[in-house]
Amino acid sequence: MIFINPRTEFAFKKIFGSDQSHDILISFLNGILYAGEATIQDLTIINPYQSPILKGLKSTYLDIKAQLITGETVVIEMQVLNVAGFEKRILYNAAKTYSIELNEGQSYVDLNPVIALTITDFVMFDDIEQNISRFILKEKKCFVDYSIQDLELVFVELPKFKRSLDELETLSDRWIYFLQHAPDLETVPATMAEIPEISQAFAIANKAGLNREELDEQHRQSFFIHDQRGVAVKATEEGVKQGVRQQQLETARRSLSLLDNLTISQITGLPIEDIQILRNE
Repeated sequence: MIFINPRTEFAFKKIFGSDQSHDILISFLNGILYAGEATIQDLTIINPYQSPILKGLKSTYLDIKAQLITGETVVIEMQVLNVAGFEKRILYNAAKTYSIELNEGQSYVDLNPVIALTITDFVMFDDIEQNISRFILKEKKCFVDYSIQDLELVFVELPKFKRSLDELETLSDRWIYFLQHAPDLETVPATMAEIPEISQAFAIANKAGLNREELDEQHRQSFFIHDQRGVAVKATEEGVKQGVRQQQLETARRSLSLLDNLTISQITGLPIEDIQILRNE
């Protein structure tokens, strides 16, 4: 079997936000948000998955939103690339979801809590060791909780999860491992298959069950992510090169009045021609 990459937006929405994803999403959220406890008994997927025809490489999908039977709204998003403004967008989406719950004539007490669950394929918080982190409103100096905890930001940073298949213990371990390694597997591991909802997720992720348009869409998004990561790596390399050259030039400038051109070239690595240009500036 070959499984599609659940970290692409197409696959993530198909697995967790489609008409057949009800039980999968309940298990996933219970694992990530509630340590595997059966806290969520029922939910409604607000934006069910629909297979769109994308124009170019710009996605037209919305975030997955689920209304829990207890009233909370959970906004779930899979983010592969660390794009500019991403952190602000998370706040915006959470606040917007919270505010639009209130219809004209309703009281503020009718507002229901919102949980923004974001899964990232990159590290967001260098100073936090755990791979799942939760943020709520607190007083700035003494860290006392705000009396109303209606907005919560939850992050799952996939690169921080290092457990192997044999080390999986919890429901969240298994779901995170699924997100990380599904496309690397040829069969469903026994420790994963014992969770019916994870087995169902693997079945949806099986390439054999996709039509031609869905396969093309999956490939298109995978190529786009690969290309964008290549652009980011190249930009980083160019930045490093530029930084090294600037350091070389600064060292050469400081040495002009003390050393001859050949010695400066040997120290800095700059061509003698460049050093002569500096002397003439």
